[in-house]
Amino acid sequence: MSGQGGVTLRILERADKEILALSRTEKGAVYEFQDKFRRNPQSPGLHFKQLKGDSRLWSARVGNDFRALLLHVGAQDYLLLSVRNRKDVYDNLDRYRYQINRVTGGIEVVDLSPVGDSIVGRLLPPGPVGNAGQATEQATEQATEKHGPRPLFADIGDQVLLDLGVSEPLIPLIRRIVTEDELLALADIAPQLTADVLLALHDGKTFEQVLEEVTDPVRAGEPVNPDDFAAAVERPATQVTSDDEALRAILAESFARWQVFLHPTQRKLVERRYNGPARVGGGPGTGKTIVALHRARHLAERLPPGDDKPILLTTFNRNLAADLRTRLLALAGPELVARVDIINIDKLASRIVAEAGLDSRRRIVDDTVAVDQWRTMLFELGETRWEPEFLAAEWSQVILGQVLSSRTDYFKARRPGRGRALTRQDRDAVWRLAERFEKRLEDNGVWTWRQLAGRAARLELDREAQIQRALGQREVSGESSSGSTPRYRYRHIVVDEAQDLSAAHWKMLRAMVPAMADDMFLVGDTHQRIYDNYVTLGSLGVNIRGRSAKLTLSYRTTRQILATALELLSGETYDDLDGGAENLAGYRSLLHGGRPTLHGVGSWAEEQQLISRQVRAWGAAVDGSMADGSIAVCLPTRQLAGEVIQRLAEDGVTAVEIGPDGPKQHDGVHVGTMHRFKGLEYRRVIIGGVSAGLVPHSGIERHQDTDPKRYLRERMRDRSLLFVAATRARDELAIFWHGTPSPFLPAATHP
Repeated sequence: MSGQGGVTLRILERADKEILALSRTEKGAVYEFQDKFRRNPQSPGLHFKQLKGDSRLWSARVGNDFRALLLHVGAQDYLLLSVRNRKDVYDNLDRYRYQINRVTGGIEVVDLSPVGDSIVGRLLPPGPVGNAGQATEQATEQATEKHGPRPLFADIGDQVLLDLGVSEPLIPLIRRIVTEDELLALADIAPQLTADVLLALHDGKTFEQVLEEVTDPVRAGEPVNPDDFAAAVERPATQVTSDDEALRAILAESFARWQVFLHPTQRKLVERRYNGPARVGGGPGTGKTIVALHRARHLAERLPPGDDKPILLTTFNRNLAADLRTRLLALAGPELVARVDIINIDKLASRIVAEAGLDSRRRIVDDTVAVDQWRTMLFELGETRWEPEFLAAEWSQVILGQVLSSRTDYFKARRPGRGRALTRQDRDAVWRLAERFEKRLEDNGVWTWRQLAGRAARLELDREAQIQRALGQREVSGESSSGSTPRYRYRHIVVDEAQDLSAAHWKMLRAMVPAMADDMFLVGDTHQRIYDNYVTLGSLGVNIRGRSAKLTLSYRTTRQILATALELLSGETYDDLDGGAENLAGYRSLLHGGRPTLHGVGSWAEEQQLISRQVRAWGAAVDGSMADGSIAVCLPTRQLAGEVIQRLAEDGVTAVEIGPDGPKQHDGVHVGTMHRFKGLEYRRVIIGGVSAGLVPHSGIERHQDTDPKRYLRERMRDRSLLFVAATRARDELAIFWHGTPSPFLPAATHP
């Protein structure tokens, strides 16, 4: 942001981290400095001066004891690189290395100052730090002679590293790395792309894999001029903020980092203009929801003035919708949030139906109640040909999900993911039973959420048809639209957890927004699908072909937990919401931690004891006091969860149940079923009861011969639940079982 004198001061992400480590008084001095600098950098009290030996490096006074190190980007544009004690800024300027990365086009700054006897300090060559021109493969041979062990990257040439985007000034250090600890220490000071590339190579990825999964997603979209710093500072790869309010919030520690700094890949997706619906995928913790929130803000900032709500931000779960509102308010402020309709998808459908004045007295029942109603009706009819679960799914997913209004429509309908093939006679019989079932529900004064979504979709489709007729008539007559002509409800729709929405939901949403640029923006991961909703978006009018992207860097969990979680998915094939296959290739983390604990015992009683012991070992509360809410225990069934809560209470640990609206209180040890863990995260997680017959649940076995596709689908859903649970852990994960371990667990756990 520019001051009155036209001076722009941007804060580099690494400088922000240093500022946060300062005392409150020192932070205040930083804020006062940036305000003065923007108004007049030549103010006598700032002592703004160019540093010797480098035309771009400048310093300025921040209070009595600190100095700001600034990079002159161009004209009156400066980048705050560091805030250090005054003696640290002026000594040995050779340690600072800055450049424009030839791959990303972003500005990279590295401070190579060794700290005491740190690993990075030991990696540094004696004397002044050289540049990459001096970093030939000879350094590898020298490192081998001096240290004995062969360097980790001895077989990878300098040009290969540079082609992958590794920061040139760091190559001399990279040539001296011989242990994983040294690699992790270097990754802490390296630009993110460099750290990402090195860790991927160390994990055994090939050049081609790293290029595709790590480098290409952040590659600049135009040729990079290595001397044009003014252009470089504007690129997504240069992670900066120049917003006064953001800086003030950072200094007050009222902003989370995600609100200010986005990874270059994320920023590209947020700010891009799309010619139609776009989808962003990615594994847990990759920032999909963050991207959705920033996208909503980006769209809201570009709206013309008004007091309407032309943007919809929706998700499947009501808890997640409430969380989206809280986070968008923190990110965008009340003025922009006032232009965004934030609501969960079923509540939106309910509102549409209520506006139409339809069936307002009917009570909504859960889908499990619908299955029981099907079972009762089939028993009363003496119908034994069909299972109630199959008919309930066919009715809700195909007939209601696709908003089919006639038998003829049902005869022609595609049935993705349904498994069992149906003849024309079969479909006729199913349709007749469905009509009878709907009449039964109506007579009882109830309906299901699926029915509600289907009714809302039909209403919106009819509304859209009316809009299109009016537009056609206006084109013919040349008249302007009248006030009575309905309009589309929204200009933009942003969907979080897109994998959980049904076909009826998608039909409703598609009809709510005109087909145009930036109309729909979807984020989700089918590996985390925990509800029985399988759709092909293209067949529902949501064409995302050519506008799909994937996030691959996890910010939540460690590499070790991630590796275990990915093993849990082994052997399954997941869809991409549009008829194709999707995988988690390139899914990775830069965080490091201990290996997850996997342990089995003989009985459930022994496992409960094991869970309680692990909770207390992790530092949960005992003797009746409360824990801090950072530990959670996840079980496959409500019964097991209840028994663990009781066992923890007997052992003096305060346990809090995770209900449909989330944990009942923030402190304590949180305990719940796998379904309840969606959208949550904890420092430490125990997943208990991961035994054969529980994960996956034994009830699916009856479908293995009679309906093998259904069997595989339900087995995949249980596997996804386990994957979701495992990826809730940030620092530590323990997986326990009793008896025979789940077939989803790694082979090494099986006897």
